[in-house]
Amino acid sequence: MRSFTDAANRLTPNAAFEYLARAKALERQGKKILHFEIGEPNFDTPPHIREAATKALEDGKTRYVNSNGIIELREAICDEVEKTRGFRPDTDQVLVTPGGNPIIYYLVTCVADRKHNIALQDPSFLTYFAVLQCSGVKGNFVRLKEENEFRMDPEDLDRVIDENTRLIIMNSPSNPTGGVMTKAEIERVGEIAEERDIYLLADEIYSKMTYDRPHHSAAIRDECKERTILLDGFSKSYAMTGWRLGYAVGPKDLIKKMSMVLEATVSCTPEFIQHGGIAALRGPQFVDTMMKTFRERRDVLVKGLNSIPKLSCVMPQGAFYAFPNITKTGMNSREFADFSINKLGIALLPGTGFGPGGEGYIRLSYATKIEHIQEAVERLRAGLA
Repeated sequence: MRSFTDAANRLTPNAAFEYLARAKALERQGKKILHFEIGEPNFDTPPHIREAATKALEDGKTRYVNSNGIIELREAICDEVEKTRGFRPDTDQVLVTPGGNPIIYYLVTCVADRKHNIALQDPSFLTYFAVLQCSGVKGNFVRLKEENEFRMDPEDLDRVIDENTRLIIMNSPSNPTGGVMTKAEIERVGEIAEERDIYLLADEIYSKMTYDRPHHSAAIRDECKERTILLDGFSKSYAMTGWRLGYAVGPKDLIKKMSMVLEATVSCTPEFIQHGGIAALRGPQFVDTMMKTFRERRDVLVKGLNSIPKLSCVMPQGAFYAFPNITKTGMNSREFADFSINKLGIALLPGTGFGPGGEGYIRLSYATKIEHIQEAVERLRAGLA
């Protein structure tokens, strides 16, 4: 029997989809499962976005298009960046992608070989680890600390960078912790990237989803002309997870190379979906209403978790994730997640699904009904009594 490649053997399951599949299997057996595992807003995509995509389908927008994205959407993205980040990129600095995840793969493919490494947070987004596993590029990890509200410390970052580091990945607001870095911290990371002459990926997919600390973009430093790559998209802020639509803004020569990788993998992003993106950016905005609901859910969940003697939870400042400490339960992260789904009927994720630094923690996505949050808290209270 022929074996798999080293790259294939390095890949591990995505914890979110692993626990979702387990939850669905239990539901088929008739069990009631409360879902806190998937990072997906439980809101419908707004009607004007759906209508724009439907009209594009009816108008025959179903053929190949420019691999960088249709010009109308790239112009809308330039308007959006100017409005939210304070500078206006050129349209050839923009790459439209089928979701935000491919941007990470395209970027790493273009800037790092196996002899290189990437500096990134631990714990951090699952796809970062998958791309490292697949590419064979090493990760130099910056441990996030609970006492620092899970914000990446720029000086800790500086210490892990060496002569083989080609890229820094910074995610704020953060998945899985909900941590939001301060303006001073983000500016210092930009300085470090410049001093070390390396690329900086600013993953700002949750940039519109902060509570008490405003978002600051690292992209303002060089306006994405030299080393900064801005990653953003539509999944979270517009409840468009299944649409798979994202975008990158970066230096023109790098965007051109990333576009070539996109051409080789998916050819282009479907045009009718891109028309939905135009409507999202140019039409009515509902993220503030969504965030008001998330704030209410966050407050109920964190207060509830902190009322359980064996749990403690830092108040997240962004996104829709809580990352409570479970060390007093005597279980490790995987044991707790298994206990939760099998015994309590709560699907949540082990912190170690987001890196070794997640040991002793679990992640709950509170993008669910407040009644489910209240019920989950009571199930946890009873189960851990």
